[in-house]
Amino acid sequence: MSSHVCGRILLRAASSTLSPLSPQWPSLTQRACLSSWGCSGSGARCRSGATMRFLSTRQDLDFQLSRVQISSILRANEQAVSIPEFDGRGLSAVRKFESNQLAANTPNEDRRSAATCLQTKGMLFGVFDGHGGWACAQAVSERLLYYVAVAMMSQRGLEELEHCMEQSRPVPPILQWYKNHGDYNYRESASLYVEHLRVFWQELLDSEEHGDGMSPSDALYYAFKRLDTDISLEAQVPHSSDLVRSTAIQVAFAGSTACVAHVGTEGIHVANAGDCRAVLGVQEEDGSWSALPLSQDHNAQNEAELERLRAQHPPSERDTVVTDDRLLGILMPLRSFGDVRFKWSLELQQSVLESLESGIELDFLNLYQYTPPNYLSPPYLDVAPQLTYHSLRPQDRFLILGSDGLWDEMSSEEAVRLVGEHLSGIHLQAPVSPTERKLNLGQMQELLWKRRALAMPTLDPNAATHLIRHALGTGQYGELCQERLASMLALPDDLARMYRDDITATVVYLNSDLVRQHR
Repeated sequence: MSSHVCGRILLRAASSTLSPLSPQWPSLTQRACLSSWGCSGSGARCRSGATMRFLSTRQDLDFQLSRVQISSILRANEQAVSIPEFDGRGLSAVRKFESNQLAANTPNEDRRSAATCLQTKGMLFGVFDGHGGWACAQAVSERLLYYVAVAMMSQRGLEELEHCMEQSRPVPPILQWYKNHGDYNYRESASLYVEHLRVFWQELLDSEEHGDGMSPSDALYYAFKRLDTDISLEAQVPHSSDLVRSTAIQVAFAGSTACVAHVGTEGIHVANAGDCRAVLGVQEEDGSWSALPLSQDHNAQNEAELERLRAQHPPSERDTVVTDDRLLGILMPLRSFGDVRFKWSLELQQSVLESLESGIELDFLNLYQYTPPNYLSPPYLDVAPQLTYHSLRPQDRFLILGSDGLWDEMSSEEAVRLVGEHLSGIHLQAPVSPTERKLNLGQMQELLWKRRALAMPTLDPNAATHLIRHALGTGQYGELCQERLASMLALPDDLARMYRDDITATVVYLNSDLVRQHR
């Protein structure tokens, strides 16, 4: 995520075997953003805010990547899935989806999920942005969609699940997952996760009000809250093995934001906690594209979010709850899974850490021994998602889910325009305005560059890859700069995180014809 933990870059550099401050490396001002040969941009911007000059000396030619190498790196984690319009249970509001990830952290801290609900209707898509490591994002990406799907199931469906478990028979599948070749699962914790999912549906069965199941909005909200509670409890209790125990604690002390969408034939329900984002691509009558936000970022730029957080603590803490645009001066997202060091009492944190068996490899906990300043009235953090519902219309063409690494590099409007033109193959150009006709020669040349950039052909069949390519390789006038892109992708691990974040993008194409039939 975007500088989520204060001092994170310094910690990473200090622990690296080859630090950017070591003698083997030239200074950052010499090296940082490499070459911009032939590009209109003035250089890449370091995540600390400083703009670095590009290199162009022959000794750094080996740092450049060819076009084939660039495309190979960008497409390594691509995913494209076509969805049948009718699957035997009903019509699908989704035609297909395309997704991709590009890591800056090693390993990548972003995760993504996609699945069809087999016991109810609709599809679920999620993007998860981890911080303090990848453990929490990994667990949430594996588990959250199950919690949502179970909450939407009817009493009768849950009774069948429970009956199969009691009889040791195969359980009816809840989700049809769409996994990518690089996806990973916590196999050693699978039985624990199933056990707690079962406890969840048993409690739903005990509820007299469950009946036909929760609505998508209620299911999303309840699933977010319940999974976070389970993550917290799992870190506090004994487990069958040291590996499961250490995994549970890593998951709880790390953190993850989440943005999940349920897409059905009637509309889209979005639940968001943190600074991932959901944006709807709308095609207007004149063929132009507009962006409709379906989530709000939960960070210090959101004034309503700041006031919500401050209202939960004594007036004496008003100036310390959020400092330097971070929660207690440390954490950038203001809602997330895990992150128990912003939720638990200091006594509970210390008790859990001290209970660990000696000899377990838990170097990751060194970071969590640090007590946040002004930690006076916990909890300071919650995962309660903000919910949005949008009734589908014929002009609603696609949904973009992205981690903040994407939105750090482009606006929602720019992302929708890129995907819309990728979908239609048409690059709309506004007529030259009367004001533009009065430009001098230099200004006219700049306008020409910008208009030419908008008409550049698409290099990637996958729209998510198209977004990532433009996020990292766009020059001053909107043109794709091959050298800039090569430089950003060739950055060593020690430097990459300083200039870009992990990026995840999922583009969900909607069945507009189906929406027209329902109207």
